[in-house]
Amino acid sequence: MILIERYIAIATLKALLLASAGLTLLFSLLEFVNQLHDVGKGAYRLIDACLYVVLTAPDRLLQLMPAAMLFACLFALGALAARSELTVMRASGISPNRIVGAVFKLALATLVALFALAQYVIPYAQQMAQTERTSRLATLDAVRGSNSFWAAGDHQFLNVRRFAEVNVPGDIYLYEFSAAGDVRDVIHADRAQVRPDGTWLFESVSRKRFSDTQIDTERLETLVWHSFLRPAQVSLLTLPADSMRPLDLYRYVRDLESRQQPTARYAQALWEKLNLPLSMAAMILIAIPFAFGSLRTRGMGQRVMIGAMIGIVFTLVQQITSHLALLLNVSPALAATAPSIALMALAAYLYRRAL
Repeated sequence: MILIERYIAIATLKALLLASAGLTLLFSLLEFVNQLHDVGKGAYRLIDACLYVVLTAPDRLLQLMPAAMLFACLFALGALAARSELTVMRASGISPNRIVGAVFKLALATLVALFALAQYVIPYAQQMAQTERTSRLATLDAVRGSNSFWAAGDHQFLNVRRFAEVNVPGDIYLYEFSAAGDVRDVIHADRAQVRPDGTWLFESVSRKRFSDTQIDTERLETLVWHSFLRPAQVSLLTLPADSMRPLDLYRYVRDLESRQQPTARYAQALWEKLNLPLSMAAMILIAIPFAFGSLRTRGMGQRVMIGAMIGIVFTLVQQITSHLALLLNVSPALAATAPSIALMALAAYLYRRAL
């Protein structure tokens, strides 16, 4: 990267850090206000609400990054245009495409950092936040660790020792006790399918029945178990899509497809993550006309206001199309990428007019 490109990238990076920090703090404050409604319920205290907001902040940063990139380009390129630095660059032979390319190189490096954040930081923080919040709000007689699950009820103890594709129970032990507290049955299954009606379909089952004189062992291919788990306990068993690593989410969607189970909600979340580069590219391109052409004559306040309106409208359209896709059974890929493609088409039109 030549000196001019590095200068543009550094200016944009400074604005990006400021915009992303500001947006994350603003929306974290709104989430904190929302969490205050639950303070006092069960064992949920003010410190727990603060911890929840802090743990979910990385995911909030990821979601707000396209809007932050828009503001960064508006601030950085707008400031360069106001000081006539862009005019000098173009007069010295640097094309607008090269100036825009410097911003895209920064965006590429940012995407690499965001992928690392989504793969190695956000899932663990989200899982910890959800688990701590749920356990504080009510006594569930259930707990989920990083890769295990315990629950008790109806003279039974359930232990899931691993999760395939994050949400598929595996290496399952079910202990059944008599009213006197004696062990009656021990069931082990390699994996299980959690059905919509609440029952579990155990696969590759080994069942041991205990009596006063002997232990009978039975092996079955499948076994239906009528679960004692309540909805609140099931919510601990199944992690939400936004708390899953992108690669795990992809494998989980493939696993659901192979078992012919509904995939819409998780496929939509996967495509929203995959659409992040396209969203950031669209935000960069839509900001360019504010730096080149007649739009650069607008004041900083006007640029920020127009940019905020574009970001809000774009975010609302993304959310609306996402919900409509689930309701109307529209392709998750189309629903996730259509707003970004439409915005890029508009940006390309305005970019040609501005030059």
